[in-house]
Amino acid sequence: MWFDRAVVYQIYPLGLCGAPEENDGELRPRILQVLDWVEHIKALGCDTVLFNPVFDSDRHGYDTRDYNRVDPRLGSGEDLKQVCDALHAAGLRVMLDGVFNHVGRGFWAFRDVQEKGWDSPYKDWFHLNFDGDTEYHDGFWYEGWEGHNELVKLNLWNDAVVQHQFAAIRSWVEKYDIDGLRLDVAYCLSPEYLGRLRSFTRELKPDFVLMGECLHGDYNRWMGEGLCHSVTNYECYKGLWSALNSLNLFEIGHSLARQFGPEQWTLYKGAHLLSFLDNHDVERIATRLTDKNHLRAAYTLLFAMPGVPSLYYGSEWGLEGRKDQGDAALRPAIERPEWNELTGFIAKLSAIKKSSPALCYGGYRNVLMTNRQLILERAAEGERVLAAVNIDSQPFTAHFDAGCGRAVDLLTGEAHDFGGGSELAPYGVYLWKMER
Repeated sequence: MWFDRAVVYQIYPLGLCGAPEENDGELRPRILQVLDWVEHIKALGCDTVLFNPVFDSDRHGYDTRDYNRVDPRLGSGEDLKQVCDALHAAGLRVMLDGVFNHVGRGFWAFRDVQEKGWDSPYKDWFHLNFDGDTEYHDGFWYEGWEGHNELVKLNLWNDAVVQHQFAAIRSWVEKYDIDGLRLDVAYCLSPEYLGRLRSFTRELKPDFVLMGECLHGDYNRWMGEGLCHSVTNYECYKGLWSALNSLNLFEIGHSLARQFGPEQWTLYKGAHLLSFLDNHDVERIATRLTDKNHLRAAYTLLFAMPGVPSLYYGSEWGLEGRKDQGDAALRPAIERPEWNELTGFIAKLSAIKKSSPALCYGGYRNVLMTNRQLILERAAEGERVLAAVNIDSQPFTAHFDAGCGRAVDLLTGEAHDFGGGSELAPYGVYLWKMER
């Protein structure tokens, strides 16, 4: 599937385009600002754009008012179509954020219940109890997402709700020719719902991708045949920055081996989880890392590990953002993209990843691990690549069985001889393609 070789660029449109925090209802074509990013995204080596919520919502996009109307703060349906058409014309695929577990209090069907109570034909679209109440004093109690009553949980066992969502998805494919969905809080969606969604979207497009947001637990509960094609790899997201900050690469090495290693008990062998260093919900990686010299190692591991790498807008040039400063700090308005040495390095990693069968499809094996050095192996279709990082400020001589004598470093184009050990420079990163 195309997604297995993808490099994703994630945009939070309400943030990037500078939309007001509250939905003021004013129609402004802010989404057209993305047109100025198309060439940057292509130059970065990404081939898929993932948009966080674009449909009408109360505030942040995950509190949907209407699945069939683009948020007026971003523009009209025609404006969104213009952006999607431009991305497709540039050879990029488009994924939208599907927020199906819950809606906002401004959702049209919920407002009908507020107005008509028991007489509303939509009362069974939600988990309601007219004998209770909430802090909003609607005259009835309802279930909110994880206790957040501004997010009204939908009754996905009600076929009318599911059909309403599926009709919206069909219209998104017809209007915008989207190639897949990110499923918000997929860990809250039942296997039965995911199965129906997978079957429905496969009929719309045979290669339509479902990528679910999952935080903890066994990802196989939400990913596999008849479920999501992929899910977010939060386990190794944490493992990456934590291993670098604690100078303990055993943490990420063992996590990757547990997920993808050669042993029979490996959890996700052959899967293509979404790999990331940051996103719209977490601290920017340039802020998270204690030592900024570790940025190159972080991105090298991101592209070398099994999975589909995802880049969050702005982080490719080292943009910072603290989670304790609120959503606006993580989802800033940016007038135009930037390009620096880090951006160029990531672009090189993208090109290497997409052209390498080993990095796209290969298994995983730890070749050498110390607290501050890690060498891993990926191999597929007759190609073998070793990725090496040294996160120490001192050089290191790595002695290991490379399985052959020579290689070429895909990052520099230079030949490498493994005889007598491999010298790893301070903060050095390497991608060695082994000679056959």
